[in-house]
Amino acid sequence: MAIVLDKSHRWRVIAAHVFLIALCALVIMPFLMVISISLRPGNFATGSIIPETISFEHWRFALGLPFQDAQGRLVTPDLPVLRWLWNSVKIATLASLIGLLLSTTAAYAFARMKFRGKRQALTGLMLMQMFPAVLALVALYSIFDRIGNAFPFLGIDTHWALLLAYSGGIALHVWTIKGYYDTIPAEIEEAAKVDGATPWQAFRMVLLPMALPILMVVFLLAFINAVIEYPVASVLLKQQDKLTMAVGSKMFLYEQKYLWGDFAAAAILSGLPITVVFILAQKWMISGLTSGGVKG
Repeated sequence: MAIVLDKSHRWRVIAAHVFLIALCALVIMPFLMVISISLRPGNFATGSIIPETISFEHWRFALGLPFQDAQGRLVTPDLPVLRWLWNSVKIATLASLIGLLLSTTAAYAFARMKFRGKRQALTGLMLMQMFPAVLALVALYSIFDRIGNAFPFLGIDTHWALLLAYSGGIALHVWTIKGYYDTIPAEIEEAAKVDGATPWQAFRMVLLPMALPILMVVFLLAFINAVIEYPVASVLLKQQDKLTMAVGSKMFLYEQKYLWGDFAAAAILSGLPITVVFILAQKWMISGLTSGGVKG
């Protein structure tokens, strides 16, 4: 049976669609402008949205390929953009996995175990999130400078030092995963233990598959934060080949001259890993929700 809509409802539907289209256009416009700047000849931020002349010199620079400058000379890129991108992906992946491992087990302890000082520890984790990491830059530099004297691979200007610094910021992830654990009945794990499963087996084979959606969310958030993080990485990393994309991109913005075209191409490259991880995490989130709904 066909549903007949009155004219007022029809206009509300049209107005809602127009609003959504305008909102999407407003969100996409900055991205289109960055693409436009990366395709213009020269390093200028101003100009028409649709370039009159398409130039790939900025993309060749970002990819490490020789290109011709405005005078027609063949120029070799002097900044290792792809190396910065690889450093960002490597550090973000390892930091996300380490943070996920620590936060998953810590959240299980807070959600399922009873011990003295549990509430105070949770409150302390919450209070730590009130202070930004920028306030601890001096302390981080001093700590890793001292550690580097005894263990050089954990000192200043090493990726392991940055990984260790990122792994400490898991308080919010612990709270997020704990809240999801609290929604899963503990009787399910107790039933697995009655069937002969050890506490570790009940945690790994029963609880973790049911918590897969929130684990993917935490991994995605940790990955994005590690890729775009600037203050801590700028303090701990010094050598050009060891920089991340967020820190290395600062070299495109000189005080005398801003290389907006090269910066725009590098910015688009830095967003590709986040896009790929988001698509993969979305796939696993959907499969985890589906399997949980069927087996629950």
